[in-house]
Amino acid sequence: MRKPNLQVEKTGDLFRKFGLLFTILLMIVVMSFASPVFLTTGNVMNVLRQVSINGILAIGLTFVILTGGIDLSVGSMVAVSGVVAGSLMLDGHSPVFACLMAMIAAVTFGTLNGFMIAFLRIPPFIATLATQVAARGFALVFSDGRPFTIYDQQFMDIGKGSTLGVPNPIWILAFVCIVAFCVLRFTIYGRHVYAFGGNRNATKLAGVRTRLVEMSVYMLSGFLASIAAIILAARISSGQPTAGGGFELDAIAAVAIGGTSMAGGVGSVAGTIMGFVIIGIMNNSLTLLNVSSFYQQIVQGLIIVVAVLIDIHAKKKSV
Repeated sequence: MRKPNLQVEKTGDLFRKFGLLFTILLMIVVMSFASPVFLTTGNVMNVLRQVSINGILAIGLTFVILTGGIDLSVGSMVAVSGVVAGSLMLDGHSPVFACLMAMIAAVTFGTLNGFMIAFLRIPPFIATLATQVAARGFALVFSDGRPFTIYDQQFMDIGKGSTLGVPNPIWILAFVCIVAFCVLRFTIYGRHVYAFGGNRNATKLAGVRTRLVEMSVYMLSGFLASIAAIILAARISSGQPTAGGGFELDAIAAVAIGGTSMAGGVGSVAGTIMGFVIIGIMNNSLTLLNVSSFYQQIVQGLIIVVAVLIDIHAKKKSV
């Protein structure tokens, strides 16, 4: 009987645990030689600022996908929140009130998603696809198809300002990541989310109110979509009814690359962070190398396929 190669197995285990980190380091090393601009402080801050919106959306989708669901409506909710905030400030309301109403608008759509999925038992793909279309239509009707220009400097500082030399969107992203990590890692709610995605029936028999858990993750996804919308509106100084198109695909890609199982029950915030960092580095690298933006989507699609294949291989090894 052939003896197992312990050294090869140990190397394989290390790759499965730290493969994303190795990938990030490899990309950084290659790009540091390919472009002298890549490792400059300005470019690093630019990458982090650019990934802040996708990162916040991806964190929300991590909770959803951990339950075995999907949310295709986050991009449209970004548009809804943006036009609500922009219109209120244009009417003379304070930025605080505008942000609050923008959050309520997105959470309302998130609640609708959760209700349809948890209580009406509509498949997540269908429910959130319907909300995606409806929310986009709402944004266009509410704004009459035109953007709301924002002039309030206090609001614009959310997306354009800096604190201690670090752009504010990066601080917001870091805060969201830390809170999400702590919730999933150290709270009963986080354990319920993992348990629900791993075995819904067993979780229900254990006394967990599974419908509320399932509904809550879509509400959380809507809330984080509103945060991303506020940052975007502040950066571009307007609430755009067409904003957020395709954002859900980038966020799902980050979660998939980060190793969260699309079947639910397996994944982490740390993995998602590395997932959206990889996408950010990739997009920035192709831009610095003067590669057409059209190719970025092709490369991103290939990365998703590779990430899923690695996930499948890792599961086979663990059996």
